[in-house]
Amino acid sequence: MTEPLYVLTPGDAALIVSMPHSGTHLPAALAARLAPAARDLPDTDWFVPQLYDFVEALGATVLRATHTRYVVDLNRPPDGAPLYPGQRETTVCPTESFDGEPLYAAGDEPDRDERAARLAQYWQPYHDRLGALIGEMRARHGYCVLWDAHSILSRVPALFDGTLPDLNLGTADGRSCSVALTRRLAAVLESQGRFSFVVNGRFKGGFITRQYGNPAAHVDAVQLEIAQAAYLAEARVPLYDAAVAAPLRGVLRSLLETIIAASVGTRGAGSPSAGGPR
Repeated sequence: MTEPLYVLTPGDAALIVSMPHSGTHLPAALAARLAPAARDLPDTDWFVPQLYDFVEALGATVLRATHTRYVVDLNRPPDGAPLYPGQRETTVCPTESFDGEPLYAAGDEPDRDERAARLAQYWQPYHDRLGALIGEMRARHGYCVLWDAHSILSRVPALFDGTLPDLNLGTADGRSCSVALTRRLAAVLESQGRFSFVVNGRFKGGFITRQYGNPAAHVDAVQLEIAQAAYLAEARVPLYDAAVAAPLRGVLRSLLETIIAASVGTRGAGSPSAGGPR
């Protein structure tokens, strides 16, 4: 049975939750080519679906990728343009891990034709579906909020110095999300008191946030990068403990309930010109 490229759960709220990096499916042909140390997929956004398993009850639409980011990185530009000029970052078809370890034996990296084929087979369908969902939601509600859900080890020296704050809210320095909604979300983070946080710090939002966020067109997009130490004991292949994750899940629910409440406040406005949660 062929693994689907993504799993879509429709909802009726003006909120889409995208999970591009939590997939763990590794096609057998690619697994045979990966270095042994890479086959346990250490750069996975571990257990993001479990953290957010309440969002369907809120009415959110969920788009969850199934394949590992080692097949293709859905949060990178297809042309390979850098997201953070001057800083190290992995590519749309990664050839090394976050730690800089090679994923392939020398000479076995994907060539230009293979990269193009992976983009067509894996990257493009996800983005076609996401773009269509945003369009459908704008047509139905007059606006849309896109929440891009991520997690990463709290310490990755090859990518950033020191320890990452627990919660890293990114709005592309204000370009992908309205000021009003950003302030509401920041207020939730300020009030919770348990987890450290930053807005537009090291992680300002990847390709998805920057590509689809357009407040002037009534599409707000936010990325939340969570340091994995906030909800699990970090390990190369960690385990999920619902009790340990419960405090973080409470904060995540508050953030998304804030979005839903702001959206409901504008429901019935009747047209995109009425705006969304500004």
